[in-house]
Amino acid sequence: MSAAPAYSEDKGGSAGPGEPEYGHDPASGGIFSSDYKRHDDLKEMLDTNKDSLKLEAMKRIVAMIARGKNASDLFPAVVKNVACKNIEVKKLVYVYLVRYAEEQQDLALLSISTFQRGLKDPNQLIRASALRVLSSIRVPIIVPIMMLAIKEAASDMSPYVRKTAAHAIPKLYSLDSDQKDQLIEVIEKLLADKTTLVAGSVVMAFEEVCPERIDLIHKNYRKLCNLLIDVEEWGQVVIISMLTRYARTQFLSPTQNESLLEENPEKAFYGSEEDEAKGPGSEAAASTALPARKPYVMDPDHRLLLRNTKPLLQSRSAAVVMAVAQLYFHLAPKAEVGVIAKALVRLLRSHSEVQYVVLQNVATMSIKRRGMFEPYLKSFYIRSTDPTQIKILKLEVLTNLANETNIPTVLREFQTYIRSMDKDFVAATIQAIGRCATNIGRVRDTCLNGLVQLLSNRDELVVAESVVVIKKLLQMQPAQHGEIIKHLAKLTDNIQVPMARASILWLIGEYCEHVPRIAPDVLRKMAKSFTAEEDIVKLQVINLAAKLYLTNSKQTKLLTQYVLSLAKYDQNYDIRDRARFTRQLIVPSEQGGALSRHAKKLFLAPKPAPVLESSFKDRDHFQLGSLSHLLNAKATGYQELPDWPEEAPDPSVRNVEVPEWTKCSNREKRKEKEKPFYSDSEGESGPTESADSDPESESESDSKSSSESGSGESSSESDNKGQDEDEEKGRSSESEHSEEEGKKRKMKKRKKVPEGQEGGSSSDEGSDSSSSSSESEMTSETEEEQVEPASWRKKTPPSSKSAPAAKEISLLDLEDFTPPSVQPVSPPTVVSTSLAADLEGLTLTDPPLVPSLLSPVLGVGRQELLHRVAGEGLAVDYTFSRQPFSGDPHMVAVHIHFSNSSDTPIKGLHVGTPKLPAGISIQEFPEIESLAPGESATAVMGINFCDSTQAANFQLCTQTRQFYVSIQPPVGELMAPVFMSENEFKKEQGKLTGMNEITEKLTLPDTCRSDHVVVQKVTATANLGRVPCGTSDEYRFAGRTLTSGSLVLLTLDAQPTGAAQLTVNSEKMVIGTMLVKDVVQALTQ
Repeated sequence: MSAAPAYSEDKGGSAGPGEPEYGHDPASGGIFSSDYKRHDDLKEMLDTNKDSLKLEAMKRIVAMIARGKNASDLFPAVVKNVACKNIEVKKLVYVYLVRYAEEQQDLALLSISTFQRGLKDPNQLIRASALRVLSSIRVPIIVPIMMLAIKEAASDMSPYVRKTAAHAIPKLYSLDSDQKDQLIEVIEKLLADKTTLVAGSVVMAFEEVCPERIDLIHKNYRKLCNLLIDVEEWGQVVIISMLTRYARTQFLSPTQNESLLEENPEKAFYGSEEDEAKGPGSEAAASTALPARKPYVMDPDHRLLLRNTKPLLQSRSAAVVMAVAQLYFHLAPKAEVGVIAKALVRLLRSHSEVQYVVLQNVATMSIKRRGMFEPYLKSFYIRSTDPTQIKILKLEVLTNLANETNIPTVLREFQTYIRSMDKDFVAATIQAIGRCATNIGRVRDTCLNGLVQLLSNRDELVVAESVVVIKKLLQMQPAQHGEIIKHLAKLTDNIQVPMARASILWLIGEYCEHVPRIAPDVLRKMAKSFTAEEDIVKLQVINLAAKLYLTNSKQTKLLTQYVLSLAKYDQNYDIRDRARFTRQLIVPSEQGGALSRHAKKLFLAPKPAPVLESSFKDRDHFQLGSLSHLLNAKATGYQELPDWPEEAPDPSVRNVEVPEWTKCSNREKRKEKEKPFYSDSEGESGPTESADSDPESESESDSKSSSESGSGESSSESDNKGQDEDEEKGRSSESEHSEEEGKKRKMKKRKKVPEGQEGGSSSDEGSDSSSSSSESEMTSETEEEQVEPASWRKKTPPSSKSAPAAKEISLLDLEDFTPPSVQPVSPPTVVSTSLAADLEGLTLTDPPLVPSLLSPVLGVGRQELLHRVAGEGLAVDYTFSRQPFSGDPHMVAVHIHFSNSSDTPIKGLHVGTPKLPAGISIQEFPEIESLAPGESATAVMGINFCDSTQAANFQLCTQTRQFYVSIQPPVGELMAPVFMSENEFKKEQGKLTGMNEITEKLTLPDTCRSDHVVVQKVTATANLGRVPCGTSDEYRFAGRTLTSGSLVLLTLDAQPTGAAQLTVNSEKMVIGTMLVKDVVQALTQ
């Protein structure tokens, strides 16, 4: 067959080893085609000694992954290059390993010692990548190694590596939650980090692992507030969300005494011109007005948070703006919340997805803080190009903002919207008019008249919605609107929408005394059509009959009996029950029931008018901007917004860093002497910390120390600024202040600090902080002193921890494993078991397995899940039965066969708690209590593979042991057969063309040219149903994927010469590509 070589020539598969491979045209099918010979080329390139070839191969492999191709079969060839000395190759190998380490855990485990060496690499990118790969191997046996690596990385000189350590913390916690205490120690250490690169990541780790440990934030609160402006956008969102909850537990509500709002007169830290502009006069006036109530004093730390987040309202990121907006809404005084309105309105110019989220939050805010958005009313006007959901949300906001001043403008807008072609939007507009009429009494009559005019509209849905809203409005003033009720009564002949007919009948029945002549006639008409009406209408007909019987029995007695007789034999039991209940209630019986005497009070009791409220009224109990608020339901992982405390907690818990500031103030004198050096380095402190090589690591340490001292200085400056009268001038004129004034202020501050604390490092920061401060002082003494990187690395870990660390490494190195070193499971057993399963998963379609596919019903034969040697006498096999799974039709039924070849009974066979990838779920088989020696048993379990061939990993447990096993399905087992006619097949095939169609040419061997063999091989490979076909040389098969129900259509066009063309049409392009590969392999063997 010449198709494959031609393809490789056209598409560059046989390009020279040094030539780059260019992207293929997607329309040509190059991306989704299955040319597997190129993988052999890649393996050869990876096995060579030339780095250039290895680099080219890795580039092509990473490009394959980026395009969605499965490159897992190259794992052994790639993992061999993990120790490559070429930095570029090593980086790409780590990128590949991060993607596939979780799927190929055992092969990744073989290279664990290389990853450990990578953690010591001089290049920070390699160190970070090694840690990332290590944390991606989700095997409990290496938890101690991961913990050690994270602890070391948390003390790394490079902030990028420390950031990666913070990212690894939640991964390790999800793998083994017993490590929580040790991880909290690492989080506490990283929270003290002064670099912006680490801040967001460590707060995310804090939120995942220990959000309840609010005490860890106390000493870092002010630092996080000051760093916030320079953190990356993702980190800003996480920090702001965390600080919102923190502030709700630590500060008093600013709205408790809104009229008595005043700032702390001392303004110890963070006063501003705006605060001072309020003046002391207003405070005095407020205190005289209500002398009995204690005036509200805003905590300076609360003010710090509000002032430092305010500039972020101008961020380019919609998520950051939304995070600041929710913080102000939940934490700021009423007078200051208005600043967020302009920023949120700006976001309405963004994409429709962003608009949807923003409008959901604006709709909630506009209920409580209407005045905030009133100046921007026109920004919420609806455009014809807006999607329906955006239109309805804007309508909600406009309705919330409507008041007596702007209602004429709003109603004019609504009048335009009613002419829209979008029926859902028109219905929502009519409801909005009703809400405006309810809320603003002045325009009630105007709205009612407008809605009555809509009753003559040609569109039935508009008329029906108008009737429902008019019914609610008439309940407020029924006596004045008898004519409208008459008009509605005439509509019963034309309106067919059940809800509208029911609303008219309810109105006529409720206010039948206003229309005494019309009501009986309406009942007569409804009695005629009773049997053809919807259930909701029938119930209202019974109510109308009962009310007319009680008020006008002379005219309606016979009609009522007729309606009740019809209802008595209705198919709906609700209507039958209502008829019996009503008959007993209104028609006095011989026994004279007590209730029948009160029938009028029951049926004709005055009913309160309905209150038309916004659906967003009670949503503000969810934190704004959260998924729970968007869904109006508590999402998994959502943390409730705490209530404000009644009494303010002790603010001194946030003062733990004061001793460090006094040390920084000592350094200020030296800084003045060497000002040119520090002014240069301060500006460069951020970029220089991401250094790659050894010589640059010196600048890392220097910049780190300078940034420490710089942040210390800024904090002490802010302390001084709080005591100055003019805060804004303090920053610009500080350099002009005389040294004497500075010394006086420093002396005052020192008196406040106890002598025992002065000069000593805080107990929380420990020896690391003191050593780093002394190092920074050494580096600030002179420019000429150069410190070797090796000496820096020796100083970084505390000396007391170095000995146990070395011992742990030797114990946990997989090359030197000994059985006693691990308590629960001996490592060689686990590795060999899952390795065997993995290798089988890779060779499911190898030639030896194909002859076993005898019956098209059974598909792939029995496969080994657990070998009897690894299972200590327990052997486990599995088969895909292709029968529907009784528990869930979306699951694949897997038959598990157990046999006990040991001498002792095996008890308590069950599935342990599985830790599965997203989307995959397992329905476990019932526990097998005991399996006697030599005995076998079979159980059925269901697995939802979510239309992917990703392996389902779980534990088989007995009373004494746990075995890690995995089941990886062939793509053909992910579907169920569908039976359709030839015409249906062609129709569906016509819909799935272009990128949904994969074609492959092949040559059928002589043994595979009869109908029976072809059908058997195809149905054995894939669980598809045969579709009848008019021509003898064409075969058609159809099926649907189990999870999503996507169609999979397979056509094989075979010529008498043996040449054939295989075509698969499927919405799931990946499944189609894999299916083509498997079927071609089955047919050509």
